[in-house]
Amino acid sequence: MTHVLSFFPFLHLQVSAAIGFDAGVLSCLEYLEAAPWSADEEEKVASLLSELRLKGINASEVLQRVCLDNTAAAEQKIDENEKVILKLLRVILEGKDEKARRDMKGLVSRMLCDSANQNDLMEESLCSAGEGCLQKLRHHFLRAAASDLLDVDQIARQADNLHWILDMLIDRQIAEDFLKTWASQSEMSKAHSRVPPLYRFEVSRVTARLFVGIGKRQVLVSKDVRCLLLQTWLVPLYDDFGWMRRASKGLDCHSIEDGLSNTILTLPLAGQQDIFLAWFDRFLNSGEDCPNIRRGFEVWWRRAFWTRKGDQPDQPNVRIANMRFEH
Repeated sequence: MTHVLSFFPFLHLQVSAAIGFDAGVLSCLEYLEAAPWSADEEEKVASLLSELRLKGINASEVLQRVCLDNTAAAEQKIDENEKVILKLLRVILEGKDEKARRDMKGLVSRMLCDSANQNDLMEESLCSAGEGCLQKLRHHFLRAAASDLLDVDQIARQADNLHWILDMLIDRQIAEDFLKTWASQSEMSKAHSRVPPLYRFEVSRVTARLFVGIGKRQVLVSKDVRCLLLQTWLVPLYDDFGWMRRASKGLDCHSIEDGLSNTILTLPLAGQQDIFLAWFDRFLNSGEDCPNIRRGFEVWWRRAFWTRKGDQPDQPNVRIANMRFEH
């Protein structure tokens, strides 16, 4: 039997159905059920059988490979889909072969991205997987901060897993809850300086990804949450930036610097001033080991010191906190 559907089974099925030739219809259905389908043929088969509305002939066996035939089964499939997704995520997150993990991460990311009509299901599954990674990361991070370096390599591994989960959350624009959770990790932030930089810099990549997401308007959270994120993780990001630059292949430093600048520029002007003045001092003493957010600094300076139309002449440094940030 051929493994490629031709035009003729579709034509024969239409003709047989039109003239009431049941034997011909059944023969075509048997062929369609047995033969592999391409993606285009899959759509054609489902559409054709839906249009024909065959009387007295059950075509469900043909369609079972692509759809369910009742509501109860469809609801059951949703539950099964969630279990399958969670299992795939778990196997990847816990896999031992790093090359295979990287390959499967890319594959699963693409598959989940294509499942646009399953956004709620994706969010629940991804958030559940992310919470598991965060718990493991927190556990190993705090152990390392207490000078217990057993399994210290798990810090980088779990941070990398979390970065992967975060990428998918941001791509689907459902990363707000994760950002709030990450911003509240004050215990990890306080312990940051006690963990060797060799193991901890991957954690700062998670923070950097969030700043990029905010800067590109992919993650929208309240001012209080943005302030908390900066308060909790900005200094650790500064401390690790040199390590990130040297150790992370393909790191887009300019995107991180732009994202950080734009995040700071969403704050009220007084908050911008505090952060940019502290950065100015640090940058002059650290150079490339500190992110260069000069562009954001210049925007803050213009906002704070340039006279705007409508400003009073004797108030050259009026601070306007409610303006949109410039690009």
